[in-house]
Amino acid sequence: MARTSSDTPRRPVATALQVLLYGALLSLLALVVAVAVAVASLPGYAELSRRSDLGQMIRVRSSNGTVLVSLGPSFGQWLRYSDIPAEMRAAMIAVEDKRFRSHIGIDPIGVARALKVRFSSGEWREGGSTITQQLARNIFLTNSRTFARKIKEGVLALAIERKFSKEQILELYLNRVYFGGGAYGIDAASRRFFGHSAEQLSLGEAAIIAGLVKAPSNYSPTADAEAARQRSSVVLNSMVENGFVSAAAAASVDPAQIRLQPTTKQNSVRYFTDWALPQLDTLIDETSEPIDVWTTLDAPMQAAADRAVAAHTPKGAQGALVAIDRDGAVRAMVGGRDYVDSIYNRATQAQRQPGSAFKLFVYLAALESGMKPTDTIVDEPVTIDGWSPRNSTRTNLGPVSLRQAFARSINTISAKIGSQLGFSTIADMARRFGISGTISTYPSMVLGTSDVRLIDMTRAFASVANRGVAVVPYAVRRVVTADGRQLYTHERQEERVLVAPWVAAEMTDLLQSAVLTGTGRAAQIGRPVAGKTGTTSSNKDGWFIGFSSGLTAGVWMGRDNARPVGGLQGGTAPARAFHDFMVAAVARRPVEQFETAVPLPDWQLEPEEELWGLPGEENMFEPMVDADGNPIAPGDPAYVQPGAPRPDGGAPDQPFLDEVFGPGERRVQPQPRPDQSVPQQRVPPPRSAPAPDPLEPRPDPPQ
Repeated sequence: MARTSSDTPRRPVATALQVLLYGALLSLLALVVAVAVAVASLPGYAELSRRSDLGQMIRVRSSNGTVLVSLGPSFGQWLRYSDIPAEMRAAMIAVEDKRFRSHIGIDPIGVARALKVRFSSGEWREGGSTITQQLARNIFLTNSRTFARKIKEGVLALAIERKFSKEQILELYLNRVYFGGGAYGIDAASRRFFGHSAEQLSLGEAAIIAGLVKAPSNYSPTADAEAARQRSSVVLNSMVENGFVSAAAAASVDPAQIRLQPTTKQNSVRYFTDWALPQLDTLIDETSEPIDVWTTLDAPMQAAADRAVAAHTPKGAQGALVAIDRDGAVRAMVGGRDYVDSIYNRATQAQRQPGSAFKLFVYLAALESGMKPTDTIVDEPVTIDGWSPRNSTRTNLGPVSLRQAFARSINTISAKIGSQLGFSTIADMARRFGISGTISTYPSMVLGTSDVRLIDMTRAFASVANRGVAVVPYAVRRVVTADGRQLYTHERQEERVLVAPWVAAEMTDLLQSAVLTGTGRAAQIGRPVAGKTGTTSSNKDGWFIGFSSGLTAGVWMGRDNARPVGGLQGGTAPARAFHDFMVAAVARRPVEQFETAVPLPDWQLEPEEELWGLPGEENMFEPMVDADGNPIAPGDPAYVQPGAPRPDGGAPDQPFLDEVFGPGERRVQPQPRPDQSVPQQRVPPPRSAPAPDPLEPRPDPPQ
């Protein structure tokens, strides 16, 4: 039978239709298989509820619980579907997926609309993704805009719809989606932006949170509060259009009246958190659980430290401040003028010359050796191994008390003490008090030419304030998981005595004099204060470190490149910054008087009569005899008091002293106190100082 002309064009069309049909059937079969495989491989609901795949959340809190900084993802409590406010569920569906309740995971209408916009505009402006697709992307995929990723997203969305109910899908989505500001899930977002649980969300607050999903960085209240409020109006209108709320209910919401949680300033606080968080490696075992780190930082003190450093640091210079409580808790830390400009922490990392602040260790060694604040030493020109220190005034005062020498920061007296006690003795004292860097033992070291850290110097002063007991700075009080399980609690360490209480008390006496009458007068705050200034050569560094009412604060100022700062001295800008900080920091603390009259140990309180005998009484030792064995009366010119110079100018009676005190030592009689007799004290003889380092700079007289 012959073919008609009308049959010829039909066969290719029929063939094409058949190919399309078979292709569609094969594609459908492949899709069914892919969805089935995906359903089988999907994690269970319980596993998806853990959120551990998003990374570890670390919230760092101040001493009163205020969140200082959140690192990593921020999670709130996981809310079950029934606990999520209906307004929140409705707002999310209205703005993100209007047909959520009816589609199968993919919304054909939404896809068609997205394709239409794509072809008309030439770019993807609408994703057409359902809530289920977004959940699949957030959990299993990346945000890359490729066709292959879109296919995978669709397959996973279909699988999720097969495995979980609509309620479970919405619950997973609302607890995992990112809302900006580091917050994952509605509870974290609610706490982050409004300061309360998501269970208490109002209609207006729910509208703000729902509006964040489209562009968290743009609409986040932490980034742009006004944009977040404007976006909430769009969400409310969408809820009205889709019948989720009445027009009257939406109209009753005023976005401008919604109170947003104020954002904690994280500028200088980051100096503290950068120093504190690495300590977790030694405090807790590694964990991926969300944790809260409760620290020692006092938020009001930190704010006061910020203001003090900003107000007094000279232009072009940097400033740092650290405050340590009597138990070692670090209450405030400022590592520079601006963390955004420089993350270098000058309170814990920078090593600078402390100038006369280092004299703390010189005088601690002097007091421990038996010298007293009332002892008299002559301020006169002195040369030690070719080094001749000068005073800042370029003058010498003659005989001065130890207290006056310290208060006026007289350099020649420090040099004399160092020469007498030995420079290595002073270096050992500094190490004993926690100075960790290399300490020079050349003569100029007594004027603070060795580099130190501000936190170490502040720790040393805090130990003096703590009656000579070591103070170890710490930052972390406790670490807990999100469910309240305790991982770490700080425990007070066993006390380690650095110097005797009476030495610390006499040192406090000297430090108090430096503030009352000496170079630190600008640091007075209307209550007992003790402290010391420090200024290095050419005004490169200015220091003030002091304590009052159980709080010790150290201030440093200078340039990072160690160039001079005009007019910078420890008694000027650093002391003023200390003043401003301490006035605010100790305002609510009781006034504490310094304990500068600590009883001396027994060996210091033995009346000298017990050693030498009372006037007019026989000596308790064997009587003096001449060469022939005849007794010599005390009034006889031949009588020589043990240890006293002979009338003929000969050496004193050394064998007796050697027997009592050991060979090679000499005794110095300090001035007695008005209320007690003071025994004769022993001071080691002058030690030979090492030859001066030809490469070590000879500093100008610091203060």
